[in-house]
Amino acid sequence: MDRYYSCFKAYDVRGKVPDDLNEELVYSIARAFAEQIDVKKVCYGYDSRLSGPSLGVALEKGFLDAGVDVINIGLVGTEMIYFATAEYGYDGGVMITASHNPPCDNGLKMVVKDSRPLSGDTGLNEIEEKAFHRKWTRFGQGTSINNDVLDEYCKHIIGHADLEKLKPYKILANAGSGAAGLAAKKIFQKLPVEATEVLFKPDGRFPEGVPNPILEESRKTTLDRFEKGKYDFAVAWDGDYDRCFFFDEKGRFIEGYYMVGLIAKSLLKKQPGGTIIYDPRLTWNTLDVVLSAGGNPVICKSGHAFIKEKMRREDAIYGGEMSAHHYFKTNWYCDSGMIPLVLILNLLSETGLTLGELVDDMMKKYPCSGEINSKVANVKDVLELVGEKYSDGKIEWIDGLSVEYPDWRFNLRGSNTEPVIRLNVESKGNQNLMEEKTQELLKTIRSE
Repeated sequence: MDRYYSCFKAYDVRGKVPDDLNEELVYSIARAFAEQIDVKKVCYGYDSRLSGPSLGVALEKGFLDAGVDVINIGLVGTEMIYFATAEYGYDGGVMITASHNPPCDNGLKMVVKDSRPLSGDTGLNEIEEKAFHRKWTRFGQGTSINNDVLDEYCKHIIGHADLEKLKPYKILANAGSGAAGLAAKKIFQKLPVEATEVLFKPDGRFPEGVPNPILEESRKTTLDRFEKGKYDFAVAWDGDYDRCFFFDEKGRFIEGYYMVGLIAKSLLKKQPGGTIIYDPRLTWNTLDVVLSAGGNPVICKSGHAFIKEKMRREDAIYGGEMSAHHYFKTNWYCDSGMIPLVLILNLLSETGLTLGELVDDMMKKYPCSGEINSKVANVKDVLELVGEKYSDGKIEWIDGLSVEYPDWRFNLRGSNTEPVIRLNVESKGNQNLMEEKTQELLKTIRSE
């Protein structure tokens, strides 16, 4: 569809403040949300970005003027909005965040009852249209209260821990000046861990760079601090901590792909035969682990709205994306950046192995490139070119182009928001082949 506003994306709202997103537009979005979804009570919160509180005031006023009761839960992570909306039975929730975007950006992630995601297919496009035309039919005066849900949220997270079995571990934890520090500090107090806290104070200026550890340059602070001490592992979060990233006892970054296999394996031990949702970008390790553990692997297009919908339909116990989004049935099928940390502590305590030992076999059996981005003139043209060149392989178009050969495979997909194409390559136990094919593909992709 043609967009009324550049900040409206497929799954959320995101853009520069105030050029793309400002108080006036946020007010209209709240009014439109109330009209489209017919909510009576909603919660909202914001991450550490400097524009969060003022956008929150505008959002609240929009809801109040539509007769909606509003609960402000303050400076939080996205998963706390998921928690509050579902746990307290609110009709909707709005998180003010731009996740890993630059400090000058902000945005809105919206959910409806039971924390079901709001996307272009489920009302977001209509909200955009209503926000543009501003022909309001709903009026009233709602009430507003503040509610600190941090303690109850932390109890929910800690409920995933085998507290009686947990062993003491020494952890380096980097919140990146985002929202994660407030929750992680309280969670650590209930666990037998010694945590070295890095950038736990929220600071929307992000003095050491926007927290996005999926990018190599964003890992420097964690690795620098890791080298100065002896730790069992490190964990780092993005700005609104719906993603978490792990480093093993040697400071080696563990791709989210292998963490998906590790978490799936641990959950299937307790819930044999459970369904696991995975995305098409990197697949072989997940399939191997899930099938070996007696689970039921189900593929799904990447993206939180697709994964959550599929999980509900399949009654899946877990869904994992190689981008480090981890979804849990016990979390209303929503993603969490804190539950994986607790589950890894459970697994280390149960096995007595290090994190590196737990993933070594996976990494050797299925070496992968990690996601490599390339700017291109036309995503569609590149996909067609690569599809033709590798047409002798087994081809799928579930999410971009996936091509499989007996000993290697790749996925190539375009970004929803920019002229960027994303490549993932993996092989069966052959690091050199994986690297060779990665370079071969990049040469073709970047020749356009």
